Amino acid sequence: MADMTTDVLIIGTGPAGSATAALLSTYGIENMAVNRYRWLANSPRAHITNQRTMEVLRDLGPEVEAEAYMHATEQDLMGTNVFCESLTGEELGRIQTWGTHPLSRAEHELSSPSKMNDLPQTFMEPLLFKTACARGTQARMSCEYQSHEADGDGVTTTILDRLTNKTFTVRSKYLIGADGGNSTVADHIGVPIEGKMGVAGSINLLFKADLSAHVAHRPSVLYWVMQPGSNVGGIGMGVVRMIRPWNEWMVIWGYDIDGERPELTDDEAKKIIRDLVGDPALEIEMQAISYWTVNDAYATEMSKGRVFIMGDAAHRHPPSNGLGSNTSIQDAFNLAWKLAAVLKGQAGEALLDTYNAERVPVAKQIVTRANQSIGEFGPIFEALGLIGHTDPDVMQANMDKRCDSTPEADAQRAALRDAIAFKKYEFDAHGVEMNQRYRSDAVVSDGSREPAFAQDAELHYQPTTWPGARIPHVWLYDASGQKHSTLDLTNGGFALLTGLSGKAWADAAVSVADTLGIKMSAHVIGPRQDLVDHTGDWARAREVSDAGCVLVRPDHHVAWRNDAAADDPQRELMRVLSAVLQKGTAS
Repeated sequence: MADMTTDVLIIGTGPAGSATAALLSTYGIENMAVNRYRWLANSPRAHITNQRTMEVLRDLGPEVEAEAYMHATEQDLMGTNVFCESLTGEELGRIQTWGTHPLSRAEHELSSPSKMNDLPQTFMEPLLFKTACARGTQARMSCEYQSHEADGDGVTTTILDRLTNKTFTVRSKYLIGADGGNSTVADHIGVPIEGKMGVAGSINLLFKADLSAHVAHRPSVLYWVMQPGSNVGGIGMGVVRMIRPWNEWMVIWGYDIDGERPELTDDEAKKIIRDLVGDPALEIEMQAISYWTVNDAYATEMSKGRVFIMGDAAHRHPPSNGLGSNTSIQDAFNLAWKLAAVLKGQAGEALLDTYNAERVPVAKQIVTRANQSIGEFGPIFEALGLIGHTDPDVMQANMDKRCDSTPEADAQRAALRDAIAFKKYEFDAHGVEMNQRYRSDAVVSDGSREPAFAQDAELHYQPTTWPGARIPHVWLYDASGQKHSTLDLTNGGFALLTGLSGKAWADAAVSVADTLGIKMSAHVIGPRQDLVDHTGDWARAREVSDAGCVLVRPDHHVAWRNDAAADDPQRELMRVLSAVLQKGTAS
């Protein structure tokens, strides 16, 4: 007999675990979250927060989204990534990043009701965890996962209480391993991991110092410093990362993972910081020194039976592109509604198999992209003449050649400009963040061909209602003139969007939802209706006729669409939703 019971047991309270707990509690599902530590994140590791993640927080409630913005550094201050010889030294170039370029800003504003920002993990985790606990999650801190046994009815998990050094057991219907890049849960279920762990070593130096005189006029979250001969990485590059403007910072630099790991003293760390800043008298308050490894691995399966993994347990990669915490929270958004539907008896267990089908390709994509972004620094080093040399005097002389008035220097300057501009694939990859199109049994085809991308799919988001894609965001207006995003219409359930000529779809949706016992809202969009398309943006975005409909899942992805009216809309919706929910099937 287990000591405790719950519907879903979550191991880990990082972004993935806390988001899952918050979502399940919001959906009315009993859950428990355990954390082997006494509290949450002790360092601001993840920080870039993209629009898709903010949409998940928005879905949790306007108060959750608002609190995130309150703690975050706003998008304008994320600014322009600077490449320099030191913060006080010569600037080598810069690139507008994170949606701050005017063209990118317009694309961001058109794509989402939410804004990108910089929200360190030390703020994100408490916000999600607090939301979860306030809505019903039972949390146990200083409790460490030991093992589990799964059977046909559930999972029995053994946990060590690190305060009493005694174990206890929890019986749950499902178990989620959100326990990080060294996931024990992933090891225990034996999911295949493709790639390699520990491909490089890095050190974080967390500190406080007033750097406003050097950065306030050129705000950024990342300053890339090139210093040949410094002990910062093999090529002489280190990163000065803003934590809070402009007095909390982190310096990140690499070490040879094949050699002995350096053990820095505070004085040695301060020297590195002062060198990168370029101020030998800088007053520094050291906060922490931590070590981590760059990984290049992802799980080719993210579940086995009643056990699931998510977040860093499933995709292990460097912080390039700022995808880690974002993808973790989006894993949670995908799985939580499916678990809720199954546990409420609204869906067959086979619905849970679609988590693998939908999220494994995303895991592979972001691990590949993040590691590729590291390699894309190569052209910058090459343009500066740093590759193939170890003598710092030669390297510095090669960098200085760009200042000459010679054809060779002109070519070097052009190469450096092009190399820095190419880093938009890391620092402004809006398509990587927003273009996920799911292909699984939880999506029903309408028979149309997938639309090709008109622009680079990594750089640019392309809205479409093609089944599997995220519903395009447009603003609709109620009778008082207040605007509502199309993404807000799901409200934790399914949503059907149609026009005045498609009222029969809306009537059928109400009836089918009642029959299936699911939450589904129906919206007729048109003149004198509850929602009006004053700008015509929805008519242009919906890709179906006014008599057709678009069916949206609780996670904002299109489940199905139909271009026109149907002879029997109720029968058609019943067919589609039964397929999406895998009614009458088991995994």
